[in-house]
Amino acid sequence: MLTRFFNLEEHGTTVRTELFAGLTTFLTMAYIIVVNPLVLGAAGMPVTGVAVATCVSAGFGSILMGLLSNYPLALAPGMGLNAYFTYTVVKTMGLPWQVALGCVFISAVAFLLLTLAGVRQLIMNAIPRSLFAAVSGGIGLFIAFIGLKSAGIIVPSPGTTVGLGKLTAAGPALAVLGLLVIATLQTRAVKGAMLIGILTVAAVAWTLGLARFSPEPYHLADLSATAFRLNIPAALDLKGGVGLSLIEIVFVFLFVDLFDNVGTLMAVTKRAGLVSADGTVPRMRRILLADSIAMLVGALAGTSPVTSYIESTSGVAVGGRTGLTSVTVGALFICTLFVAPLVQAIPAVATAPALVLVGAMMMGALAEVDWHEPGEAIPAFLTAVMIPLSYSIANGLAFGIVSHAVLKFVRGQACARDWLVYVLAALCVGRFIYLA
Repeated sequence: MLTRFFNLEEHGTTVRTELFAGLTTFLTMAYIIVVNPLVLGAAGMPVTGVAVATCVSAGFGSILMGLLSNYPLALAPGMGLNAYFTYTVVKTMGLPWQVALGCVFISAVAFLLLTLAGVRQLIMNAIPRSLFAAVSGGIGLFIAFIGLKSAGIIVPSPGTTVGLGKLTAAGPALAVLGLLVIATLQTRAVKGAMLIGILTVAAVAWTLGLARFSPEPYHLADLSATAFRLNIPAALDLKGGVGLSLIEIVFVFLFVDLFDNVGTLMAVTKRAGLVSADGTVPRMRRILLADSIAMLVGALAGTSPVTSYIESTSGVAVGGRTGLTSVTVGALFICTLFVAPLVQAIPAVATAPALVLVGAMMMGALAEVDWHEPGEAIPAFLTAVMIPLSYSIANGLAFGIVSHAVLKFVRGQACARDWLVYVLAALCVGRFIYLA
């Protein structure tokens, strides 16, 4: 039945290979079960509830992707999007996390409508791939900076804005240990390197009495502490109606999620040999539909936007070629559902190294930029550098889109089919004027 449903013979694979590929992908991305609750916990969200929501949304999204598109793409709450949710939407804009979840839900509805109308596909064709890569690299720097700051390795400095922390202190020393452990395991291609590194540092912290290993007992009600807590009416009433704040949040969620999906999709399909002869990806509409619906479910469960994971390539590397790989990943996330609340015992210093090295992995996308071509390199650089330095993914996106549009115009390369790029650039300029 599985062979027929997922066309395994046509793709040159077997049930056993697909199941092993699913297990491999799960192990490489299981760190999100620990990291996501602690990132969103900084926004005031219940850690236990977020842990469960992470498993539910990752499980549902991956299974849906496998069944609907038949691609080996696994989904989970996105790194970068969770940082934007916490540090920009909640901490900088001052929105309660319930309202922020409402914004995620509205974004997901917008994604679904735009996908059905074909607009997301238009945006994908209008934005140059170099900006996709730059956003990924910029978010990598942003996440790494958050991790270094959380570990105490980077600290505020009056003279230089930031400086090096005291590495002999317990927190920074443990974080450096975590970096070494994870990096060593990754260089040896050990599956689950992130998770092993997090648990190793946590164990050392518990043993030395630097953290407390005493997870509080939880009940069924605790597991749903974030489910259906989103506040949609308050999200729609930002600044007296559907104001610029809501538009900005939806804008960022849309573009970052879209860029994540396109970058991951191209990497996975190329690695798996699933790209058509003309360079297109079959069943793209189904992929975007699965992503939109998974984001809806994630908002209802109580987590930041769900997106596809580049770790899916690890499953493809061991033979995963169909949606059965994704279904396996989703089933494993569901199986960890009732163990997830134990993440409340993991100290932040244990997850900080994972944030830094996830950021390092995301930086690889910058290799796709032609740094010898100014029209491509300058917008990419501005995008990547403005995200961490302004502490805002939205600012980086806006700088990149505007500079791309301006440089294309002054070089005489603008044409009628670029109308969407200039509409987006005008919106970004309007946003800068409003913020000023």
